Amino acid sequence: MSLWRKRKSAPRDLDLKSLPRHIAIIMDGNGRWAQQRGLPRTAGHSRGAENFRTVATHCKEIGIEYLTVYAFSTENWSRPPKEVETIMGLLEKYLYEAIERMERDKVKMKFFGDVSVLPKKLRELIERTELISEKYDGCQVNICLNYGGRDDIIRGAQSYAEDFAAGNINSLTDGEFSARLYSGGLPDPELIIRSGGEKRLSNFLLWQGAYSELYFTDILWPDFGKDEINAAILWYQGRNRRFGGV
Repeated sequence: MSLWRKRKSAPRDLDLKSLPRHIAIIMDGNGRWAQQRGLPRTAGHSRGAENFRTVATHCKEIGIEYLTVYAFSTENWSRPPKEVETIMGLLEKYLYEAIERMERDKVKMKFFGDVSVLPKKLRELIERTELISEKYDGCQVNICLNYGGRDDIIRGAQSYAEDFAAGNINSLTDGEFSARLYSGGLPDPELIIRSGGEKRLSNFLLWQGAYSELYFTDILWPDFGKDEINAAILWYQGRNRRFGGV
């Protein structure tokens, strides 16, 4: 069977031989999507969660190795309590469904961020999901939950300082520091996508995104589907990644 037949959801002008290994997404615009339709903001988060499944499945089907999404930042606690409660409830619902499908889909799931402050039931589901994931070697979906890029860097620095003080390490390298972050030394994202019209990183993967291509779109997250992810990848494939060279 040809590669094209195996990955039938990819458009013919997408070069499957030069896909980014790692795509990261800031899933922005759920609340505005709902407000534009006269719905409560929580309805937008529900629709956005459904869309996440669609995008994650599509990325797996076309051959993306790592997908990292910004689900809940360290700053999002300042949102209305009802909205935060809804987001946590949607995460629980998604993880229940993901656990049921993991055996079929062979998708690994990891969580980046301080999950210790999350509701007990959600923490238990996260632990169960990561335990099941240890059996699989396929596409890895990373969910940034109570995550902040600056917090991630501080955490890495504290880890290094503790080892240095104990005499366990002498020098610090890029790779050594990267391994101490929540991403644990995974390949950095070649492409960071932000939906919803804003043009900033909002404290997302600040270290890991040092040389990421940044793709911004006005499309709100609930409307960001397969065609949009394909368009972002096509844009990425047209970039000249020089890494400071000429």
